[in-house]
Amino acid sequence: MLDSITAEASAESALWAEVIRPAGEHERVPVFSPLGPPGQALGLETIYEGYLVHYGRSRLFAPTDRDAALLLGDYLYAHGLVRVAETGDVAAVSDLAELISLCAQSRADGRDGDGPAWAATAAVLGRGGLELPRSALREQGDASLLDAAARHAAGDDAVDRALGTHARLVG
Repeated sequence: MLDSITAEASAESALWAEVIRPAGEHERVPVFSPLGPPGQALGLETIYEGYLVHYGRSRLFAPTDRDAALLLGDYLYAHGLVRVAETGDVAAVSDLAELISLCAQSRADGRDGDGPAWAATAAVLGRGGLELPRSALREQGDASLLDAAARHAAGDDAVDRALGTHARLVG
């Protein structure tokens, strides 16, 4: 799955091809897609890779400067959203767009909670019900409702694995 992300990025731009990590340095672990619907896995991981390029340590890319990282992250966000849109699941596209916005706001405000936001979105992707938990994070900085939603939908072990990997990649 992650090979598709680098192959498509390479085909899209020589700039993206130049910043792909050597194959031996790729971290080939899906993070949040195991919590969600299998048909959305590649789109979800593409968007998450964009998030890592912006805010963490990318599993696949090593942009040389901040401008390239910003452009690559935005490309990955857009490409992942296109993948999800191709499935016809408008609610999933909306959930992921909301996630990108919520995480950008949390980062700008210096708040934690992005991990539970990712986990909950992946676990209930396209099924709704995250309005109140998202509002709690957005308005009070409280991610506990998002964490509870993720655990209810995907189970403690799966959520713990995803959040542990996320913490290592984002820091």
